[in-house]
Amino acid sequence: MTDDGQRGYARKLAAEAVAAGDDTGWFERLYAAAESGTAVVPWADLEPNPLLVDWSAAHSGHEGRALVVGCGLGDDAEHLAALGYDTVAFDVAPSAVRAARERFAGSPVRYRVADLLDPPADLLGTFDLVFEAYTVQTLQGAARRRATARFAELLRPGGRLLVIARARDDDDPVGRMPWPLTRTEIEAFAVDGLRPALIEDLADTSEDPPVRRWRAEFVRR
Repeated sequence: MTDDGQRGYARKLAAEAVAAGDDTGWFERLYAAAESGTAVVPWADLEPNPLLVDWSAAHSGHEGRALVVGCGLGDDAEHLAALGYDTVAFDVAPSAVRAARERFAGSPVRYRVADLLDPPADLLGTFDLVFEAYTVQTLQGAARRRATARFAELLRPGGRLLVIARARDDDDPVGRMPWPLTRTEIEAFAVDGLRPALIEDLADTSEDPPVRRWRAEFVRR
């Protein structure tokens, strides 16, 4: 199946859910369909995000608590755990969490079902590193703004947020789901004491042709 074919079903589910006023319910429908073999999750590469791997190789001191938001099938969370982080990972889709637990039976990662738009109180203010890749860009409008503002609440003082997303310029077409983020939308993560440490505009050469992406770091004062 082509990339457009894989994303076509996900785009259909997203459009139906948004039209019904449900910003996140379509994720469970997609992962459940993938579990039954009737669909695929187009962003599930079954390996850690290359821009996360590259970032972690350039940094030392991988310790403390890490959180992966929208963890999907678990590869990013397992990568952080292997580096030495005490890792928690959540997804809004129970089928995704179940699949991650089955793939990595015996893993030290604590997988759980949770919603970024309303995160559990026990996760707030407890993490040294929070990793976000592509979750926010699957949302639109008020849901996107609300999700973006939630990340600062998850970090301890001195904690770090790493964001990876598709990129576009302000005057570029909005495109199709997953809708790329503008620099203004990336900078919007800097709320409630979060300050940008680095915002990179990169060509992700792990895809052919390369895809333009943001990789941004924020630190909580």
